[in-house]
Amino acid sequence: MNKVYREEKKYLLDLKQYYHFRHNIQKIMTRDKHSLNNPYDGKKGDGYTIRSLYFDSIDDRDFLEKEDGIELRRKLRLRTYMHDPNYCLLELKKKQGPYQQKTSYKLTKQEGEQLIAGNYSLLLEKQHPFLLDCYQMMMTHVYRPKSIVTYERDAFIAKENQIRITFDQKIRGSESDFHLFDEKLIETPLIDDNYVVLEVKYNGFLLQYIKDLLIPLESSQISVSKYSLSRKISKDYQLEK
Repeated sequence: MNKVYREEKKYLLDLKQYYHFRHNIQKIMTRDKHSLNNPYDGKKGDGYTIRSLYFDSIDDRDFLEKEDGIELRRKLRLRTYMHDPNYCLLELKKKQGPYQQKTSYKLTKQEGEQLIAGNYSLLLEKQHPFLLDCYQMMMTHVYRPKSIVTYERDAFIAKENQIRITFDQKIRGSESDFHLFDEKLIETPLIDDNYVVLEVKYNGFLLQYIKDLLIPLESSQISVSKYSLSRKISKDYQLEK
């Protein structure tokens, strides 16, 4: 199990902003191990594909709390990295204002498929405190698969203060097909391919040299989540700054 506490900022960049900012980041930060070893387009070091399946309650508790701006909220998902689809991560994100906690537990592909099919009893069988909490939440509030989101990620890290910067593009999703591990899954674009979502994740404070790079992007800051976008596919939702 892995537990992470952090703050997060998000920005919506056009391609010109993206190339300029990534060029500067490459000079001062290092690509993470996934970006270096698992390229999604055949070019070493260009990123990797992430896919997440989101669960929500029968009355869409988590989605509506985000939409209503509730201060304390959560998201439950299965995440897989498409270069190695033999495992997935059950992740629970709890967020209060700018602060968030993410707890992850590694499951096999077969266990992930069981959860998607509604067999939550495997969470009980492992007798792990985090999985028991997930089981109680999923059973009490009748959690079911609600959407899938897929995107290409290029990520950079700084050793100081566990700072992580990610660029997500070609963001697409589905509200009807929950085959998490299917490479041919049919999905709908969630944002225009001419835009990239930049996420800056850090613990406690940002180093000054990174703060300085972000100053020109302040007008591009956003708060919408990929899960929210995926739940609005049929509503012709537009991502706004």
